[in-house]
Amino acid sequence: MKSSIYGISFFFLFCIFPLVSGQLASNQNNTMITVSHQLENSTWNVEQNPCLWKGVTCNAPHNDSILSLSLSGFGLSNSSFLPLLCQINSLQSLDFSSNLFNSIPVEFFNTCGEIDGLKSLNFSKNKLVGSLPTFQKFVGLESLDLSFNSLNGSIDSQLNGLSALKSLNLSFNYFTGSVPSRLGKSRVLEQLELSMNRFRGEIASEIGEHGNLIKIDLSENHLNGLIPESFVNLTKLETLILSSNQLHGAIPAGLLGITTLQRFSANQNNFVGLPSTNTSMSLKMLDLSYNKITGRILPQLLLGSNLQTVDLSYNMLTGPVPVTISSSLVRLRLGSNNLSGPIPSTSFVSSPNLTYLELDNNSLTGTIPPQIGSNPKLALLNLAQNKLNGTLPDELLNLTQLEVLKLQLNELSGEIPNQIGRLNMLSVLNISWNSLNGIIPPSISNCGKLINLNLQNNGLTGLIPDAIGNLKFLLELRLGENKLHGRIPDMPQKLQISLNLSFNNFDGPIPKTFSQLNDLEVLDLSNNSFSGEVPDFLGTLPSLSQLVLSNNQLYGVLPQFKRNVSVNIDGNPQLRRTQDNPPVLSKKGKSVGVTIVITFAAAVLAVVVVAIVFLLISRRLSKVNEQQLQSLEVLSPPRVIQGNMLTANGVHRSNIDFTKAMEAVASPASIVLKTRFSTYYKAMMPSGASYYVKKLNWSDKIFQLGSPDKFEQEIEALGKLSNSNIMIPLAYVLTVDSAYLFYEFSPKGTLYDILHGSLKSSLDWASRYSIAVGVAQGLAFLHGCTSSPILLIDLSSRSIMLKSLKEPQVGDIELCKVIDPSKSNGSLSTVAGSVGYIPPEYAYTMRVTMAGNVYSFGVVLLELLTGKAAVSEGTELAKWVLSNSVRPNKLDHILDFSISRTSLVVRNQMLAVLKVALACVSGTPESRPKMKSVLRMILNVR
Repeated sequence: MKSSIYGISFFFLFCIFPLVSGQLASNQNNTMITVSHQLENSTWNVEQNPCLWKGVTCNAPHNDSILSLSLSGFGLSNSSFLPLLCQINSLQSLDFSSNLFNSIPVEFFNTCGEIDGLKSLNFSKNKLVGSLPTFQKFVGLESLDLSFNSLNGSIDSQLNGLSALKSLNLSFNYFTGSVPSRLGKSRVLEQLELSMNRFRGEIASEIGEHGNLIKIDLSENHLNGLIPESFVNLTKLETLILSSNQLHGAIPAGLLGITTLQRFSANQNNFVGLPSTNTSMSLKMLDLSYNKITGRILPQLLLGSNLQTVDLSYNMLTGPVPVTISSSLVRLRLGSNNLSGPIPSTSFVSSPNLTYLELDNNSLTGTIPPQIGSNPKLALLNLAQNKLNGTLPDELLNLTQLEVLKLQLNELSGEIPNQIGRLNMLSVLNISWNSLNGIIPPSISNCGKLINLNLQNNGLTGLIPDAIGNLKFLLELRLGENKLHGRIPDMPQKLQISLNLSFNNFDGPIPKTFSQLNDLEVLDLSNNSFSGEVPDFLGTLPSLSQLVLSNNQLYGVLPQFKRNVSVNIDGNPQLRRTQDNPPVLSKKGKSVGVTIVITFAAAVLAVVVVAIVFLLISRRLSKVNEQQLQSLEVLSPPRVIQGNMLTANGVHRSNIDFTKAMEAVASPASIVLKTRFSTYYKAMMPSGASYYVKKLNWSDKIFQLGSPDKFEQEIEALGKLSNSNIMIPLAYVLTVDSAYLFYEFSPKGTLYDILHGSLKSSLDWASRYSIAVGVAQGLAFLHGCTSSPILLIDLSSRSIMLKSLKEPQVGDIELCKVIDPSKSNGSLSTVAGSVGYIPPEYAYTMRVTMAGNVYSFGVVLLELLTGKAAVSEGTELAKWVLSNSVRPNKLDHILDFSISRTSLVVRNQMLAVLKVALACVSGTPESRPKMKSVLRMILNVR
């Protein structure tokens, strides 16, 4: 009892208010004192009127009876006191949300059910398990919230006795069976929320007989069948969410004609037809993306006077884009369909609120209508992968709020407008794979916020503008397959993803200024006329993973490169490679005399190729030099479309300020970490508390999961997790093209920074062992999640944050939920793992597995034991350790001697953990232990 009530005295704080008139009824006063004693609450002042206690509300001004108790977020775990509260027969509301209860005493339901006036009962965000209790009494209960728990089993008649029930929330549990249809005798239900469960079968038509329903949310289940026709009779319905099921057929005629309906989300199902009736004039949000809908878009579907968001992307719609759209539209997404014909010039004349327009991946023809430039708020314009022709209209330069412009894979011609620099808010500009000609306008250097610039595969001529180096935030520059020539100017020093100058007319020596590109991973200079020797500095670029020099006029001896760098020098007959350099990847093979040797060589080559592919798409996690960042320009804060708190912790909820956080992410000086999937900012809140704000590129479909709905549901599911060794999202913000996740700040940074940086000496064995245990606990928790295991796409020492030298937190747990590999844009891939952490079986399958996570954890253990990085001097740590572990007398030499020499006890513990690590990095997935076993073995070391 004491252990479960430890935190009660801290949370039940006495609040000092002016004295209240009246005196609480003696029986209620005695009950509250009894409860106080049972909770051993020393700070709950029993000499005062309980109406003064925190969480207690009485009937002012008399204060002679208690109306409600709100003990939300108090950290309660022992529920044995609950039946005592049912002696207070004046109660109208009980709120025990955001605590740690795993059960509710049966006596509570028997006694509290006798309180006729009890209207609201909230046990959401606890750890309740088992089946749904039967509510036999509770005749006055209007609101029941058991969401965000771990309840399971089917629901039959447990709720049938709730004759006054108006709001039912059972979302985020593990209920199975059919969706319940007996929802209170009187059918006065207004709110029905059953999302994120495991309900199966068809939606019962009886739900449509609850004529007072205002909201229905059945998303994220396993429902199939049709939408019941009876839903058309729900004349008060405002919100209908059916997303992420297996529903099929056509959407009932008249459903969108419900005059009160404001939101209809049925994305990620198997619907084949749109409703044929007029759209409700109240409708604000329509999301039918990721279905199998065919036919034309009816004009009236986009004409609702209140319509703000329409998403019909990823269907099989045909015909033209409607000629007229609602003037209230903010987001219109029609991408990835089979739409044809020209983009109507009249569609976008009167759309003053349009912010997000996506028509990509269709078969649209004709020119880009100049009228698109008359939308002053447009921030994202995606017309890529169509059959558009003609020139880029100058009117596009009027879109001064534009942040993302994607026009690639069309048939556009003419020149890039000279005044392209007027679009100074751009972060992404992609006009690749067209037929543009002329020069790259020097004014492009005015687009100072560009992160990605892709002009590849056009017919551009002339020089690269000298001012290209002024693009301080540019991470990727693709100018390949054009007709550029002349001197190559200084490049932006923060280039990270790629610099591609291939298939142009550049000549002369490779520029010395490339030596400053310390963050660059891929450099492609192939198919030009570069001459001279390959400069030595290319071999020392710290982040380089691929260098393509093929088909130039280079000569001499290739400098020595790290073994993890892929270098292609084909087509340079006078350029030779030293014996120390990695071999050239060649499509040609030399025959050998023995079949076994051929087979072996082919297998080795296949593994090498796969490893290089993994390497190319990995992003190096880099600590940003804060002194350099201080001089960088501060950007305008992103415009928040939606922001939600996920945490129930009152401290975090009061600390987190979305506006202040967006100011932080607008400043490059706030960047503290970069990974291949995201950027971390440090945001200082008005309270003085600091948080990580992680940016995911929302405009890249790799993160979109089909819709913001899906993203929100997945993140909210992660937000309910509770484990001190996991970085759990506390809140999120959605902007036009990005999602921002909030986390507790880890002052020590990443494990990689500490273990392989200047503070390595501060990690003694006690700290390393604590980190190993903490990470193992976190992984065992993730693998043991009741609904389905949460797997890590990229577990490494760079994705483990340290709150202290003994408190690790596993990060990036959301990636497996928010990444869709099939929608990678090519520059950002989803290959599971960083080089050195990738299990051997991933060479044959890209599927992330628990065994793969165990292997990656084994590598982290080896880092802690040896002090070496996962890849050192071109050799993977796991392979090096395995090769040395075959001889028992060499085990001591594997360990970090500066740690193992401290004592015999430490040495023996390290050798014991080494055995665990070797089991984790076993070559076959079947032979690796489960994470629970790994954790147990590590704990048994001490």
